[in-house]
Amino acid sequence: MEELKSTPLRADHENLKALMAPFGGWLMPIQYSGIIAEHKWCREKAALFDICHMGEFLFKGDVVADGLEDVFTFSVNSIPVGRSRYGFLLNDAAGVIDDLIVFRLGEDEAMIVVNAATTDNDFAVIRSRLKNPASLTDISARTGKVDLQGPLSREIMVERFGAQIRDIPFFKFIKTSILGSDAIVSRTGYTGELGYEIFFPADRVAELWRLLLEDPRVAPAGLGARDLLRLEMGYSLYGNDLDETITPLTAGLSSFVNMNKEFVGKPALERESEQGSPRMKVAFKVDSRRAPRHFYQILQGGEEVGVVTSGAFSPMLSCGIGLGLVKPEAAALGTRLTIRNEKVEMEAQVVELPFYTGGSLRS
Repeated sequence: MEELKSTPLRADHENLKALMAPFGGWLMPIQYSGIIAEHKWCREKAALFDICHMGEFLFKGDVVADGLEDVFTFSVNSIPVGRSRYGFLLNDAAGVIDDLIVFRLGEDEAMIVVNAATTDNDFAVIRSRLKNPASLTDISARTGKVDLQGPLSREIMVERFGAQIRDIPFFKFIKTSILGSDAIVSRTGYTGELGYEIFFPADRVAELWRLLLEDPRVAPAGLGARDLLRLEMGYSLYGNDLDETITPLTAGLSSFVNMNKEFVGKPALERESEQGSPRMKVAFKVDSRRAPRHFYQILQGGEEVGVVTSGAFSPMLSCGIGLGLVKPEAAALGTRLTIRNEKVEMEAQVVELPFYTGGSLRS
């Protein structure tokens, strides 16, 4: 059996009586007080997440000459210093090896943040595509990361860490000092709420975690609430809504692909664009409070037309919601669908994203 990795916050989670479970090769907190309660806290106040399991790579070199510019579906060279950008690392068939964010730390320096389960493979693939492989270093083990998300997160961050936090725009970051250590504070997140991601030395991240939890407006939240929050926004989850068999076009994420530059997988995307995708991402609402689940069948008029990739009960909408991949003829807004497995069956309708529009994301 594979030995699970632990983040530097494992003892803190256990002290908080968190329900721990495997996730992407890591032993992670799924919930503390309960998924619904933590979800509500994040939507109304500020929730603190342990995201230390994610991977970070540091690139130092010439972005163009060393080949980083051609690795992803977006241009790294055009990212202004101090800003970050979301996009994809693709295989030859345009399947998504990973979705990730690049932070432009300097003209010749960038940090690449990737999913936990794909870290080792991502590093090998990116390194193999660089003209100067030595320009890339895996800094995951020494990098801690916690996310503070919620409408009160700005005032809490400003009170704790200074007024410079107040003016960080969406998808921009600053380098600063917290508790005497170098930190990166980024105005990013995956919950749909105003929030910050804090990159901090792994050997001191427990001090930061405990400091933030001293504030009565802050409560810990686990991966269960995080998954519910991201699904209400319609954000894709790697391993569910994205994998190496799903292209960005199929996943409805073509806006994160720059077809005016070179990258691995571009010819396959051009063919898909010309010929059409055999399946398309859809978002759907269930007519009841039943929760659809990953791998449930999707039917239209009694014919199986697709599969659910993510699903849950939405506390904000008081109904089941989900994402799925279906045949193009079943993807139009308003299409009636049936969602089922061997035990349950529920009626649903194709809707627009995001499911939830009341968040503080761009406050």
